[in-house]
Amino acid sequence: MSSRQPVHPDFPSRRRFLELTGAGAAGTLAAFAGLPAFTAAAAEPHRPATDPRVDDSTAVRLWHTAPAAAGNMIQQGLPIGNGRLGALVGGDPADEALFITDATMWTGGRNDVLSSDGQFPYDQTAFGTLTQLAHLTVEIPGHALESVTGYSRALDLSNGLVTASYTQNGVTYRREVYASHPDDVVVVRFSQSGGGTYTGRVTLAGTHGESTSANTSDATASFGAAFDNGLRYGAAITAVSGTGQVEVTGSGVDFTGCADLTVIFSGGTDYSPDFAKGYRDPSVDPQALARKKVRTAVRQTPDSLTDTHIADYRNLYDAMTLALGTSTEQQRGLDTWTRLQARAQDGAAPDPELESSYLQFGRYLMICGSRDSVPMGLQAAWIDTNTPGWMGDYHTDVNIQMNYWMADRTGMPSCFDALTDYCLAQLPAWTDTTVRLFNDPRNRFRNSSGKVAGWTVGISTNIHGGSGWQWHPAGSAWLVNTIFEHYEYTQDTRLLARIYPLLKGACEFWEARLVPVTVTDPATGQPREVLVNDKDWSPEHGPQDAMGITYAQELVWALFTNFHTASAKLAKDKAYRKVIDGLRDRLHLPQVSPTTGWLEEWMTPDNLGEVQHRHLSPLMGFFPGDRISLESSPAELLTGVRKLLTDRGTSLYGWANAWRALCWARFRESEKAYEMIMTNLRPSTGSTGGSALNLFDVWPLDDTSSIFQIDSNFGTPSAMVEMLVYSRPGRIELLPALPDAWAENGRITGVGARGGFSVDVSWRDGKAKQAVIRSVGGRTTEVTAGGVTRTVRLGRGESVTLRW
Repeated sequence: MSSRQPVHPDFPSRRRFLELTGAGAAGTLAAFAGLPAFTAAAAEPHRPATDPRVDDSTAVRLWHTAPAAAGNMIQQGLPIGNGRLGALVGGDPADEALFITDATMWTGGRNDVLSSDGQFPYDQTAFGTLTQLAHLTVEIPGHALESVTGYSRALDLSNGLVTASYTQNGVTYRREVYASHPDDVVVVRFSQSGGGTYTGRVTLAGTHGESTSANTSDATASFGAAFDNGLRYGAAITAVSGTGQVEVTGSGVDFTGCADLTVIFSGGTDYSPDFAKGYRDPSVDPQALARKKVRTAVRQTPDSLTDTHIADYRNLYDAMTLALGTSTEQQRGLDTWTRLQARAQDGAAPDPELESSYLQFGRYLMICGSRDSVPMGLQAAWIDTNTPGWMGDYHTDVNIQMNYWMADRTGMPSCFDALTDYCLAQLPAWTDTTVRLFNDPRNRFRNSSGKVAGWTVGISTNIHGGSGWQWHPAGSAWLVNTIFEHYEYTQDTRLLARIYPLLKGACEFWEARLVPVTVTDPATGQPREVLVNDKDWSPEHGPQDAMGITYAQELVWALFTNFHTASAKLAKDKAYRKVIDGLRDRLHLPQVSPTTGWLEEWMTPDNLGEVQHRHLSPLMGFFPGDRISLESSPAELLTGVRKLLTDRGTSLYGWANAWRALCWARFRESEKAYEMIMTNLRPSTGSTGGSALNLFDVWPLDDTSSIFQIDSNFGTPSAMVEMLVYSRPGRIELLPALPDAWAENGRITGVGARGGFSVDVSWRDGKAKQAVIRSVGGRTTEVTAGGVTRTVRLGRGESVTLRW
């Protein structure tokens, strides 16, 4: 721990931060678009003049009493990341291990052909997979685990560090590991107090048979190679000590008698988000660039590197604070895994500080996984194998969307940029593939009209413009609706102008796809013609040739509504806006089944799928949409939604429970929402899903292995925030689903609200006491708490304090 006092004059004020990351987000996007993911820094990073560290006594930490098991890094390794590079850190005193990857470390390619069954190939060759970049190990033979005492390792959420400490022969040894976004390097920093030293070896190894060699001229060890798809990649390390001897040899670095040691890694690929260049940048030599990055970083003092990282990290992390109540001293004294197990016991008391830490862990993962690169897939960049589940891809039928529900809600709108940039970069490929292949006679979902236009995607997508598995007609609508909702938070018309081609192209696809059918109007009993989605599948169950599935109808209704808003706001395509308005007015919208009492999932009173299916596809209009709401919808419709949600039950999958929690929060059913959250916080046993030791949400394959599904780690915090602040343009509701466990006393600050606002709210005894509403672009909104509604009018950057 640093002995300097943690003062923060370099940090922006909360209001200035919101201006920078909210209204200014589109400018950042425009600056990044088209750049390679791994590139030389444009300018020297800002170096803070004072120590930005939060003191250990107040930092939020998740801690453990043993290193990660070497064979189970995915459940026990602690994650670090800088938005592009991600690593799992083991923490063994004698054999530190980092499993590192780059978010663009993908095999495969465009995959723009169909199999004989009309689907896209879905394998590691044609479609491709995310893979590891490198393993970094630091061997310290004299520090075997059995020879040390007082071992502890932690994930310091307040400072963005993974730490480990232990004592041997009266000497306290400490290490800090982090991935710096400003310097684009991974740093492993060793220190001690009491006169001890480190002697050992740092080794860099690729995971695809690469050969690492020493470069004595610049004191680095590095490797470079390429996949069959032409993607080039490389990695490099160096090390420095102010005391002992350090020498680069062979595949690594030897160090002897070092009282301090700093190991620096960098690496990446020549991927570029540019369709015209085949998603490659030939000007980038990844191995040479990695060597340059580590040489540049090593010129800084270890303190300067660490301070730069912490200040940059805290600029995002500190944008939202949360207190859900006070835990007991006994709870605080438990390590995180023991504490998680204790909370899961029947009748256990709430542990509000643990639950708050879980939400902040999700924010930590967002900061580490989504900055200036491609978006996060099913495992983001945290994998311990070259064959991750579902290839680590982007599932477009809920998972990638759920990954990003949290960014705006929890005060980190700039972390959403990766998804926007990705969709814009992929749009030319998606459009080309759709126009050429969607109406292929082998595609069971082809348009019966014979027309095709615009774009859509497969259920799975990669970073090369490719799709995998089945076509997903509604995928275009859901992706663009998710991005449009980001605009609703920022109210930035520059962002709206950037995403307008996505909106219009999706509308063109659905203009060609919708077909007319005749139904009986429930109000009049007379026949009338409506427009419905062509033959399709309600993800991921039931018949694959149903027309008018509720999932698609709701998504398209929202798409057309969003296009109307964008077109009017930008004063574009007035005539086409009228066409889309006319199509929206003719859309069939679901009704309640007289047979099941549910909101119909298919255009039939009968249930055609699994009663307790993991997906909540027919509830798209309730969440994430809000066409159906408690304030505006008929009681019969809400009853149908509620009955379907009830009968779906809980799920083995954490992301499915998170979705349920969000829906229960929308119903203001606080205890049901809280129950789903607690279900996800329960420890995974190997045969049941839940939280692993490192808090990754895992789904069990069998008694000995599991798959990490990061969407639950983002969806669950999203539900927690939704329970405290609900918003849609023009309306903010405070504490709509506050559970008893959090009711006594609490506070949350920096919550994003649709309509262009940020919200702080504090409460006591279950009732709001004070709220601060800030404008990041919004002008007018209603604020409701405890049944009292007030109208707030603000200019950009202004705020108002409300009290009850």
